Amino acid sequence: MTRRPRRNHTPVFKAKVALAAIKGEKTLAELAQQFDVHANQITQWRSQLPEGAADVFGGEARPEPTAPTVDVKTLHAKIGQLTLENDFLGRSAQQSRPAERKAMIDRDHDLSVTSQARVLNISRSSVYYLPRPASPGDLALMRRIDELHLDYPFAGARMLRDLLGREGFAVGRLHVSTLMKRMGIEAIYRRPNTSKRAPGHKIYPYLLRKLAVTRPNQVWAIDITYIPMARGFAYLAAVVDWFSRRVLAWRLSISTDVRFCIEAVEDALGKYGAPEILNSDQGSQFTSMAFTGLLRDNGIAISMDGRGAWRDNVFVERLWRSIKYEEVYLRAYDTVSDARTSIGKYLAFYNGRRPHSSLDRMTPDEAYFNALMPILAAA
Repeated sequence: MTRRPRRNHTPVFKAKVALAAIKGEKTLAELAQQFDVHANQITQWRSQLPEGAADVFGGEARPEPTAPTVDVKTLHAKIGQLTLENDFLGRSAQQSRPAERKAMIDRDHDLSVTSQARVLNISRSSVYYLPRPASPGDLALMRRIDELHLDYPFAGARMLRDLLGREGFAVGRLHVSTLMKRMGIEAIYRRPNTSKRAPGHKIYPYLLRKLAVTRPNQVWAIDITYIPMARGFAYLAAVVDWFSRRVLAWRLSISTDVRFCIEAVEDALGKYGAPEILNSDQGSQFTSMAFTGLLRDNGIAISMDGRGAWRDNVFVERLWRSIKYEEVYLRAYDTVSDARTSIGKYLAFYNGRRPHSSLDRMTPDEAYFNALMPILAAA
């Protein structure tokens, strides 16, 4: 097997790929195929672009610094300190998931890819693997898995394999499990909390048990769901008011990066102020420092579902079911832009025109604003 030569991408090429990812008109698999770049590398460049954009509008040019005087003892002490820090960072990085470690690889760094893979404890061959877009057969299978997961959220890979087999799908348990991981879904049931938490991520208690939710903006909830498309898939995040079921803000993204969740919450905060509590599951996006820091900075109490306990966030699960059966499964979105436009129209209908039996036949807009007006008048 011929070894693929190491490529040094130009800054212009990186910016072009990152801008295409931020634009969000194509899925990660489509971008990886178009630019012949690994999806993890695209995700890394996408996250680096906003961080480096501020430098374009930076301050005045700085004068060239003069060469400092070298002190040998200080230099030796610094080498020792860096050695310890490197050992600590290496061990911490190895505790993260393989996909997260692969995303840390920088093919343009002076340190060779082989050395980076060794430090991160991942296979060098896996770094050079380029993902192929999901086949039409897999996309059809993933759509049906998503439908079955909504109907039978307790079904794991084995049960789904058997259900799919009865419908004529020739698929094995391992392939079903692989597709479930790719979609970000898993069987929902109570289990011992034996999973390893992400390093530095804190899990917060569930605050809604026996809590009477009696007014708008008392409790919000946020969650992410998988959106099938004609040639790929995307992810939808929504912020929902617990009292009225109203969708306050939403974002569609081609990846599960925490940024689109933060944007959805910031949008809701800008329009409606801060709630007392925000509830989520224990996904890595919602336990990240960036997300929980945003909530703490706005004085919002953080609540998290019990692991695998779908009833703790039942109103968002009902929203996903409505969106899937009344909108997503009736379409075959060609592009992310088409999906964003169509889902936006449906959510406007859901908030403003769709009555809910649990709201005494009111729409979410009516339940939200009718209850909010006396609160604003008394303020």
